[in-house]
Amino acid sequence: MKKRCPECNIEVKGRSDKKFCSAKCKSIHQYENVQKQEVFYLMVDKQLKKNRRLLKKYNKSGYTTVRSKELLNDGFNPKYFTHYWKTKKGELYLFCYDFGFLSMNKNGVQKYLIVQWQDYMYN
Repeated sequence: MKKRCPECNIEVKGRSDKKFCSAKCKSIHQYENVQKQEVFYLMVDKQLKKNRRLLKKYNKSGYTTVRSKELLNDGFNPKYFTHYWKTKKGELYLFCYDFGFLSMNKNGVQKYLIVQWQDYMYN
C-alpha cells in the first residue's frame, strides 16, 4: 500500500516514515494546525496590537485626551491590555505595551486620557 500526503494526496516517495511529499506540504500542514490550536491566543494578540497602534496614533503629544467613542469606533477594545499602573492618587492606567489609557468622565462625556510609559512608572 502506497502512502499519500495528508495535505495534497500525492504519493509519498522516500523513507518509510516520511509523511509528506514535500517541505511545502509539511509547512502548510503545520501552519494550519497552529492556526486551529492557537485561535484564542492569536485573537488576543491581534487585539493587543490593534489597541497599541490606536493609542499611539491618537497620542501625538505624549499626554492626550480623546473621546472614547472615537477609539471604540476604530476598533479599540479596553478589555485587552498587557499591564497596569496605579498612581499615588489611586488612578488606574491600563497599558497596551508602552501606551496606556485612563478612563474618565469629563463634563458628562466618556473619554480616555492616553499616556506613554515613563521610567518613573517602574516604581
